[in-house]
Amino acid sequence: MNSELWIEEKLEDFLGLRLKVEKTLFSGKSEFQSVDVVETKGHGKMLLNDGLIMVTERDEFVYHDMITHVPLFVHPNPKNVLVIGGGDGGTAREVIRHTNVEKCTMVEIDEMVVNACKEFIPQTSSQLNDERIDLIIGDGVEFVKQSRAKGTKFDVIIVDSTDPIGPAQPLFGHEFYEDIYACLSDDGIVVSQGESPFYQEEMQNKLVNIVSDTFPIVSIYNFSNLTYPGGLWSFTFASKKYHPVKDFDDARVAASELEFEYYNEGIHRGSFAIPTFQRKRLSKWLKD
Repeated sequence: MNSELWIEEKLEDFLGLRLKVEKTLFSGKSEFQSVDVVETKGHGKMLLNDGLIMVTERDEFVYHDMITHVPLFVHPNPKNVLVIGGGDGGTAREVIRHTNVEKCTMVEIDEMVVNACKEFIPQTSSQLNDERIDLIIGDGVEFVKQSRAKGTKFDVIIVDSTDPIGPAQPLFGHEFYEDIYACLSDDGIVVSQGESPFYQEEMQNKLVNIVSDTFPIVSIYNFSNLTYPGGLWSFTFASKKYHPVKDFDDARVAASELEFEYYNEGIHRGSFAIPTFQRKRLSKWLKD
């Protein structure tokens, strides 16, 4: 955090995003990373890990809607869901809005992130005490490995990770996705934070390649928000059985009677219509 009432997130050596800070609510350093919560002038409360913006009150619904409702409305009956990461609580919050979900296991490596969000960002963390959420403070990579050994199965796995630095780096590897495949039910789906198509091309290529080596159905879909570099970001979608558009039934969204701020039937379908430059780059790995 700088000494003035502004924070700046820099991307490499050519891009920066500055935001006006009203006050610092929390600042700490865990064994994994620095954790800060600030009150901003234009975006409400904001969580930063190692100086990188994770979530803001103003636009968090975009990310959490898209990482959650896309796979949960494709899978016909998701009962057991695993969230890797997602320490702010927003993804788990959206998961349990689906009444057919019986259990949401959330594995977050950094307890400081969870505690900071519970205290200062209830907008995302308010449901973490729900009886259907099993919150585990631990290593998601190791949890998946142990789940594979035990034969535990999940219908949907959501990898709500930061960029592949620090504690999130192992979440972008072949072995991790092989373990995920083994932990999914026969018709299981995994969705992962898929980086920026403009600024993290190399990492996006690597992730889609890894997923393609493991799954028979592989797609990527985009969303747009206010506070991630470039605004346009992606999620990867991989499945053992279901296609994210061909097997998507619009009527299920209406029947759910859930209300959303970003997600809807048209957004679901349209998000898989990715730009030409991105499709050309990823076409050898996509299986859609």
